[in-house]
Amino acid sequence: MSVLILALVAGAVVGLALGALGGGGSVLAVPALIYLLGFSPAAATTASLIIVTATSATALYAHAVAGHVRWKAGAAFAAAGIVPAAMAGAVAARLPQSVLTAAFAGIAALAAIRMLGPAPSATATATRQARPVKAAGTGAGLGALTGLLGVGGGFLAVPALVTVLAFEMQAAIGTSLLVITTNSLASLLSRSGGAAGIDWAVMAPFTGAAILGAWDGKRLAAKVSGPLLQRLFAAVLLAVAAFMLIDVFFV
Repeated sequence: MSVLILALVAGAVVGLALGALGGGGSVLAVPALIYLLGFSPAAATTASLIIVTATSATALYAHAVAGHVRWKAGAAFAAAGIVPAAMAGAVAARLPQSVLTAAFAGIAALAAIRMLGPAPSATATATRQARPVKAAGTGAGLGALTGLLGVGGGFLAVPALVTVLAFEMQAAIGTSLLVITTNSLASLLSRSGGAAGIDWAVMAPFTGAAILGAWDGKRLAAKVSGPLLQRLFAAVLLAVAAFMLIDVFFV
């Protein structure tokens, strides 16, 4: 299969995940860039940030039109992660590639396990009070994760918005895209010169397919139950994490 076709297929899957789940696209983008398209882990994390920034901004517009974005709370949550994202992005450039790959695989596995767990009940979510300090800490942690591993953090932002800020699921998905876009852009800007080694002949079709896939993902989310989508995505994520850990430690 040609590199162009691989880039288009992988981009479409990344976009579907972001549009349907409000996150998770970057967790698939990084391994796809490394194992299917031949990027180094460092280049893949930078490229992933470019893809996720563009795709999340597109998906954010679609959810905003539908009224699923809480701008004030989302902006405050995202603001807490801007500085940690920029700082972690600078640190990532100095870490060994095997460390980045292993850390990424561990986070992917953790996210998958969390997705397979029970969702918070509607009653508990409605009665939970958001704590500003905890919300700021969570936002900062997501920002650091974005900068270090090149992930948007949406796979953690959605459950965080539900559990910490007591958002209903649709609002959490839409608002997470604001957080992802902000954190990814902050991290990307901190990686000065990081885009120099990126193959734009691969990146352009990958990003274009991801943007189109995000619109399809938004429509898919309206037709398929959220828990089913999460379980399917979590199964794929566990397989990807296992493959990456085997590649780091046993190959």
